[in-house]
Amino acid sequence: NAEYMGPADDVPMPGFELDMAPEPAAQSPQTKRNAQEAAAAKGRKGPRTGARPSIMGPSGAAPRLNADAFALRKTPPKKILRQVGEAIRDFNMISANDRVLVGVSGGKDSLTLLHTLLHLQRVAPVPFSIGVVTIDPQTDAFDPRPLIPYMERLGVPYFFESERIIELAAQTGADSICAFCSRMKRGKIYSTMRREGYNVLAFGQHLDDFAESFLLSAFFNGLLRTMKARYLVDEGDLRVIRPLVYCRESLLREFAYSTGLPVISENCPGCFEAPMERYRLKQMLAAQEQAHPQLFANLKSAMMPLIRRTNTEGGARGNIDIGDD
Repeated sequence: NAEYMGPADDVPMPGFELDMAPEPAAQSPQTKRNAQEAAAAKGRKGPRTGARPSIMGPSGAAPRLNADAFALRKTPPKKILRQVGEAIRDFNMISANDRVLVGVSGGKDSLTLLHTLLHLQRVAPVPFSIGVVTIDPQTDAFDPRPLIPYMERLGVPYFFESERIIELAAQTGADSICAFCSRMKRGKIYSTMRREGYNVLAFGQHLDDFAESFLLSAFFNGLLRTMKARYLVDEGDLRVIRPLVYCRESLLREFAYSTGLPVISENCPGCFEAPMERYRLKQMLAAQEQAHPQLFANLKSAMMPLIRRTNTEGGARGNIDIGDD
């Protein structure tokens, strides 16, 4: 991953351009027949309409999906696909033959990210493979086990890792269960990546999360910080990316629930120890956006120098850690 550590990091990835143009206007029957005849004269059946096959693993073989897996894979709206494609290009998130592990908790954001990447995998100009990891913190308030049969039906490599995180947090007397849980989850995910041969970790934080972390850090820590769109872990061997950085939460919520994704509610008490401030901030931002519709566009512009920083993990998360979804 040495190519991601120099000043050239901010150069857009060559070729990661997705065609999100509107659908062509309907053609008359005669126009269609003329096109078909012209195509036949060139020795092919018609204009290309299919997507490029995805490539899973180093063998370069495209996975063959059964009807059940194909039916489960949902196509996100063009706005999500375009914004994620732009983020991947702008921040050099994915390169040819990368092995991307998507952190899926079962929340609406991480599930939407998974389906978005699965779709882009089939149309992107560079081949990359996708796997999924879920960390079970072993608490009665959160049970991600329904994801196991879902991922099997979806046809993606899946790693379900369990760790007594909540119990360990109580034993160690952690000041913040939420922050402790997040660190433990990351450590478990990094171990899984190294064990299974993945080099890129994709998390599902969106633009609203970035803005909230930015303001929380300014309000309560006196620092201008937020999460990074892409960075290397301290050891330098793994890349962490957040492809939903340009996406609004409302768009992800609408897609997840309208398509019936198996969203799992999380009611862990540790997750509600500090986020009362985050909830108040959400309410404040919602009220301000009603009066100033360009609010999040302006916040995005203000945060961009911080989001673009590509330092390693130690300075990548800022002082506010909101978890991995």
